Amino acid sequence: MTVANAAVAAARKPLGASVNIPPRRMDFVFDGKTPRYWYDNDAFLSTYWVMLSALFPEGEQFFVDSVRHFRDRIEDPVLKAQIAGFIGQEAMHTKEHEAANEAMTRMGMDANRIDRQLKPILKLVRKVTTRRMQLAATCALEHFTATIAEQLLRDPEHAGKGEKEIMGLWLWHALEENEHKTVAFDVYQKVGGNYPERVVVMAAATAIFLGLTTWWHGTLLAQEGKLFDVRRNLKGAAYLWGRNGLFTRLAPQYLDYYKPGFHPNDHDTRELLAEWREKLFGENGMLRDQVKKPNGQPLH
Repeated sequence: MTVANAAVAAARKPLGASVNIPPRRMDFVFDGKTPRYWYDNDAFLSTYWVMLSALFPEGEQFFVDSVRHFRDRIEDPVLKAQIAGFIGQEAMHTKEHEAANEAMTRMGMDANRIDRQLKPILKLVRKVTTRRMQLAATCALEHFTATIAEQLLRDPEHAGKGEKEIMGLWLWHALEENEHKTVAFDVYQKVGGNYPERVVVMAAATAIFLGLTTWWHGTLLAQEGKLFDVRRNLKGAAYLWGRNGLFTRLAPQYLDYYKPGFHPNDHDTRELLAEWREKLFGENGMLRDQVKKPNGQPLH
């Protein structure tokens, strides 16, 4: 490549890509062949992940809005580039989760209903809180997603339980959540965020998140006629919340957020991200068929 061509290529490179937060254009296909209970052939666990997916379109728009509001106050060019990457990645997550949610809704699991119900809740949050508190809530929820995402990437048993196409969506999302996990936090710190506000908002966000997700998960189970399948539901709950459950094992990382000097980079995922970038998007990457070049053509 000539110097001139390299310069043109660099100019066309998304700003986020220059700071390792590239907005990848994906195109997952949910064509009706996806099993109804796509995660471990289990109604409780499958509906739980469908419920989480339903939260992303409105939730990630909230995240983007909270960060974008402060973008003009950021002078650090690296952080500004990271913000661009964060916004680009979150926009792609919204697009692909909307497609997955639509597929699940067509199957009879009404993910779109949850999305519609979340919208007025977030509208109320915007009305009764300050912009900085909204950013603090974004930091808290980004910590949730990055922590869960890290576990998904580190735990081969977890990643191996899902149907290929939907699991590909979650693995891509998990990779990018960890690529941009510091952005909202660093913006919050730059615009005067403080420790008391940060931890109070985290505690409130945790309580609200657990309450809403429990309710919405229950509504999906009820739609499936599985709400009172006590034996299987207890088994699923133990898998998530039992003594050695998926989420129980994340408690130490969650609690790290309450330390006064906490930063998302305290959980070092650099080697993990390098490994998964190659697994997903390398020469033989499992998602090369889904990622698009800027011209809209497949990567390969």
